[in-house]
Amino acid sequence: MNSIHIQYYPTQIGELILGAYKNQLCLLDFKHRKGRLRIDNRLQKGLKASYLEQDEPVLTETRKQLDEYFTGQRESFTVPLLTVGSEFQKSVWRALMNVPYGHTSTYLNIAQEIHNPKAVRAVASANGANAISLIIPCHRIIGSNGQLVGYAGGLPVKKRLLNMENNQQHSLPF
Repeated sequence: MNSIHIQYYPTQIGELILGAYKNQLCLLDFKHRKGRLRIDNRLQKGLKASYLEQDEPVLTETRKQLDEYFTGQRESFTVPLLTVGSEFQKSVWRALMNVPYGHTSTYLNIAQEIHNPKAVRAVASANGANAISLIIPCHRIIGSNGQLVGYAGGLPVKKRLLNMENNQQHSLPF
């Protein structure tokens, strides 16, 4: 059986789990998130692989880029990604990648971007199923009323990330 190499990575926003398959990042998520099992099952089933705790170059590079992001030295990531999900989910995740650093969007805007304006709830569901947090920036999605809405790392972490991005030049690393 194939392996998804995983590493646990403690950060200022909580412990993350990183996973790589064939030197592509397929997992960057909160270790203790609600829905952890569902995401793990989707990845393992989709890739016909099991988790094996082992480091590899893409995980090392991901940790380096995350450290740069958290200190305000990086606004975008360059590690190769492998998304595992339905075609609809992948279209949502691609649209999320278009939300610039320091900006926010809404589920409605994403639904419109993927040419499916009535799929707001499905977009919200796909956003919540994102297995590559931060790099696929689901934290940049807010409610149409401007309020913060669900986030795997919790709303305080989401607020912290958005504040960091919005005030990059003026904020201290946390």
